[in-house]
Amino acid sequence: MGYSMGALLAQLLGSRGLAEALVLLAPVTPASPSGIIAQRPSVIRSFWSAVTTWGFWRKPIRQTFNDAAYSMLQLLPMEKQKKIFGRFVYESGRVVFEMGFWFFDRKGAARVDESKITCPVLVVAGDLDRITQASVVRKVAAKYRTVSTYKEFLNHAHWVIGEPHWQEVAEYVSDRLGGV
Repeated sequence: MGYSMGALLAQLLGSRGLAEALVLLAPVTPASPSGIIAQRPSVIRSFWSAVTTWGFWRKPIRQTFNDAAYSMLQLLPMEKQKKIFGRFVYESGRVVFEMGFWFFDRKGAARVDESKITCPVLVVAGDLDRITQASVVRKVAAKYRTVSTYKEFLNHAHWVIGEPHWQEVAEYVSDRLGGV
């Protein structure tokens, strides 16, 4: 199971035969598998402060509070946004570059060979997600079309694991995994 950036890691492990099933929660930007263009205006706005700093790919980066509130936490009350943001850690600028700008990465760090993923894949999106828009998440599901199930939750955004009514997402995933 992988959420957001962790969903790319789950796909990479799945392509190495290390999974019985995959659950990909909001599995894209900046972590789209190579070949899927995920840059949309809302995504660019979400990472603007981080990726417009020259050399971001050589140092740890972190979204500003305003970027995180806009892109991931918009369905939460302000006090909860601040609390969650306070737990955010810095991420590798190099990893963000390799995933978000995969077309410049000669080593192909974000390349996933979909033909090697043969286990069931559940792909989950929120219809209000600004950083991993459902239209792009659908492309991830289509990449694994022979083994994937796509589920889009209405009135959910990127923080599907902690937004109001997150239990609906958890129950659906649990029910789907019950058959694996």
